[in-house]
Amino acid sequence: MSSPRPAASYAAVLRVPHARRTFAAALLGRLSYGIVSLSLLLSLAAATGSYAVAGMITTVFAATSVVLGPARAGLIDRWGARRALPALATPYAVALTALCLATWRPGAPLWLLTFLSAAAGTLTPPLGPTMRALWSALVPDKRLLQRAFSLDTVAEEGLFMTGPLIAVAVRPALGLALSAGLVLIGTLALAASPAAKLLTAREPSVPAARLRSAGVRKAAYAAAGLGCCLGALELYVVAFTDHHDRASAAGWILAAHAAGSAIGGLLYGRIAWRRPAAGRLPYLLAALALLFALTGAAPTVVLFALGIAAAGTIVSPTMATAYLAADELAPPGTATRATAWVNTGVNAGSSLGSGTAGLLVDRLPLPLCFLLAAAPPLLLALGAYPRSGRDARGRSEAPLAKASEGRA
Repeated sequence: MSSPRPAASYAAVLRVPHARRTFAAALLGRLSYGIVSLSLLLSLAAATGSYAVAGMITTVFAATSVVLGPARAGLIDRWGARRALPALATPYAVALTALCLATWRPGAPLWLLTFLSAAAGTLTPPLGPTMRALWSALVPDKRLLQRAFSLDTVAEEGLFMTGPLIAVAVRPALGLALSAGLVLIGTLALAASPAAKLLTAREPSVPAARLRSAGVRKAAYAAAGLGCCLGALELYVVAFTDHHDRASAAGWILAAHAAGSAIGGLLYGRIAWRRPAAGRLPYLLAALALLFALTGAAPTVVLFALGIAAAGTIVSPTMATAYLAADELAPPGTATRATAWVNTGVNAGSSLGSGTAGLLVDRLPLPLCFLLAAAPPLLLALGAYPRSGRDARGRSEAPLAKASEGRA
């Protein structure tokens, strides 16, 4: 499945013209997304005096952001990055700032908080899908693009680990203002970068229904399977450590999972694979399912932690491969929407996984809970095989190891 030829370092990705400036701007804006969810929850709880109400309003924000993600990404494909990104980021930052002001002190009406949260979720700039579309435009060599996607995925996970630490270090409402500032500065810097000109305005070449029916759908399904495991993971780790009277170990185990994901993503990106991205997804999903199922049966906390860390090594590679497969299989002019569908898939799967875990954790033995959480990625792996050796752009999905090493 892989080539023995050595791969270039990740520094080669950042040496691509305009890559460092563009990537730094995207990461600055995406740090906002690591902060905003927890800041919103805490600020709403302080303003309303109820975590239940705060949770419901936060769900409105999350639901509108996830469900409308592909539609917002479609604006990038249709209007171009330089026009669409500021048009979304500016009102999004205004909505977050309004939420900051509304939650600074208790007493704001619930309808206003709900409206502002829905508005913010509706307008969330698709910085992740846009950056991945830019990687595809900046890096024509498929082997180097794989490393770019791996680097992007690992960096994004790092932002979502760092963001909550920042959120709890400042006043919750101030976290919303910080999120507004970060996303506005990062998005405007991204739109102003020379690379943004590569995503130009164009009329949609295919309707959304056809995009969903292409190989992009399989990549989104694979991401949903991964999301099901990730959504259940935190609760099951807490339940396992509590059952073994080692509740304090839960944080370390989750940190080991995150570290495993980062290490796995960076190592995976350096391998020159012969099999195309869509063809690798079933194996990654099956490996994740197997590790997850075996980990649930671990007899000790140490073995359990090792299993969780091992499962983590599959997470970033699966996400990076799903993004790469979506990019390869997307019809022309739909790359941003395609990777946005992968985002939607993993978020939808995570919501399903966490909700199901909450229903099952007190009703079934924990090993069976892990086994059931492993079922979705295993079942979705069966549908992740590409039906054709050619992608939706009509290009042959030739082995990545045989791709051109130079830049066009």
